[in-house]
Amino acid sequence: MEAAALAKMADRRQIAGGIVDGPLDLDIAVDAESARIKGVVSPVAGQADILIAPDIDAGNMMYKELSFVGSAQAAGLVMGARVPVILTSRSDSPETRLFSAALAALFANATAKHPGLLHPATSE
Repeated sequence: MEAAALAKMADRRQIAGGIVDGPLDLDIAVDAESARIKGVVSPVAGQADILIAPDIDAGNMMYKELSFVGSAQAAGLVMGARVPVILTSRSDSPETRLFSAALAALFANATAKHPGLLHPATSE
C-alpha cells in the first residue's frame, strides 16, 4: 500500500526529482527482461537506482541479497527519525560504510535546507 501511495504522490508532483513507481518485484525493478517476460510496463523497470523496503527485516534481507549475492554497491539509511540513522552490518565493506555516511550527510543537508522533506504536506 505504501509503495502505491508513494507512486501516486509522485504522479501528483508531491515527490519531485525522480521517477517513482511501485510496488514492483525485485526482479522487475532491477531486470528489464524480467519485466518484459512478466508483461509489466514501468518507466523504472530494470533501471531502479533506489529500492525502498517496507520494514527493517525486508530491507536487511534485500540488502544482503544484493550485496553478497549480486555484488551490488550499497548504502543504508533508516528513514523516519529526526536525524539520519546509519545501520550497517559488521560484515560491510569500508566502501559500504563510506557510502552510508555520505548518504546520511546528503540527506541531513537536504532536510536542513528543506524541512518539508521529512514530513511533506499532502493534498488531503
